[in-house]
Amino acid sequence: MGDLAAYSGLFIAAFSAATILPLQSEAVLVGLLLTGNYPTALLITVASAGNVLGAAANWLLGIGIERFKDRPWFPVSTERLAQAQRWYQRYGKWSLLGSWLPIIGDPLTVIAGVLKEPFWMFLILVTIAKVSRYLVLTAITLSWM
Repeated sequence: MGDLAAYSGLFIAAFSAATILPLQSEAVLVGLLLTGNYPTALLITVASAGNVLGAAANWLLGIGIERFKDRPWFPVSTERLAQAQRWYQRYGKWSLLGSWLPIIGDPLTVIAGVLKEPFWMFLILVTIAKVSRYLVLTAITLSWM
């Protein structure tokens, strides 16, 4: 696999996994790490950039999505949206440190947009969460721990 294809595939997997699509990027990162053909720091950087940008896409989606909540095709009930908003308001911006978690992480980033969390704060907290996850995964994969 060429370098550009490997890095592009990793970026796309990481970006897609951070959106509301049910995908995983960890297997792609682990596979590339195990080949030993790519610089570890660059793999972590590419995966993190893709994952953070995917989360930013969710935030943007959240900024504009609430205006459609009364439409019949809207994918989330009004009650579930209100429940998510209450949860986010209760735990606040710090809950974005859990944006790396499966199942709840992606909706957190959308709700942060719905509730107009300032983008700069969103970006800082999500970057910490996403980079930390890939660092831990890399450490486990390469037996650094």
